[in-house]
Amino acid sequence: MGPEVSDNRTISVTDFHPCYEIHDFSYILSKTPSVICVLLYSFLFLLSVVCVCGNLLVIISIIYFKQLHSPTNFLILSLAVADILVGIVVFPLSMVFSLSSCLFHEDLFCKIRSSLDISLSTCSILNLCCISIDRYYAVCQPLTYKAKINNRVAVLMILVCWGGSALIGIGVILAGLNNDTCDEVCSFDTLMYNTIGPILSFYLPVIIMLCIYFKIFLVAQKQARRIMNTTHKSAVTVSKTERKATKTLAIVLGVFLLCWTPFFLCITFPSLSNSAPVSVMETLNWLTLSNSMLNPFIYAFFYSWFRSAIRMIVTGKIFKGDFTNTTLQK
Repeated sequence: MGPEVSDNRTISVTDFHPCYEIHDFSYILSKTPSVICVLLYSFLFLLSVVCVCGNLLVIISIIYFKQLHSPTNFLILSLAVADILVGIVVFPLSMVFSLSSCLFHEDLFCKIRSSLDISLSTCSILNLCCISIDRYYAVCQPLTYKAKINNRVAVLMILVCWGGSALIGIGVILAGLNNDTCDEVCSFDTLMYNTIGPILSFYLPVIIMLCIYFKIFLVAQKQARRIMNTTHKSAVTVSKTERKATKTLAIVLGVFLLCWTPFFLCITFPSLSNSAPVSVMETLNWLTLSNSMLNPFIYAFFYSWFRSAIRMIVTGKIFKGDFTNTTLQK
């Protein structure tokens, strides 16, 4: 995603980007890249590879093993698809058409990169919002959970996430990236891109999720006190499993906020984006993209079923027979 920046802002070549140079009043990739540029792009390429591989493992695990075919995991699958598309599409496009090079002279590819960036980031947070709703019913209303949140409902949630994010991405781009051809109407475009867009795609869903997880936390505390007074083993096991899943997905939300909040604050308040060095904005942009790489590591750390699935996939065991009905360690 790229912030709106006024044309009266001046930057030096060194402040601009280590991999670009000025040529005929435009910014192009340097034909003789510096050592810093090579190291930077090698690191970003590594992030892209790790992002794709990690999320691919999540996708294969949930699709292959029938034990993992649940509404919660289908929402996680949708999140992993959005994240892997970031690694496959947005990472390479952002390396060639960086935030810095697209600040002033945006062309078609800059707009495509920004549109995909906005759409996929919005899709990620809408998926997280749906996951929080799923967790609310699982923890707060366990008796009616299976009736209210089934596979059909999960698929409907996923369709809303992808359809809504596509509309927001296209709408924000049409309104916010036409400053080179507009006059008075640009004030509305900037308002749409810097205020309305972030509210719809970030702030509003985040507020909803924080409220839901706070409610879940309160209910989980009450359940924990009840468990201490019960001797029913199955009830204790189910409650612990649900609370562990909720804790893991809350951490996923927390990591998302740490990666995305600084960038959204900068593009929401023009005084911050205009005063921040280009290198800072570039760093914040890559921090947001790196979030797509981190989720699989969170799953691997907290979910034993994911670690078991990874071992079977990496060792090639799933290619030596039919293990779709294998019971993975919980």
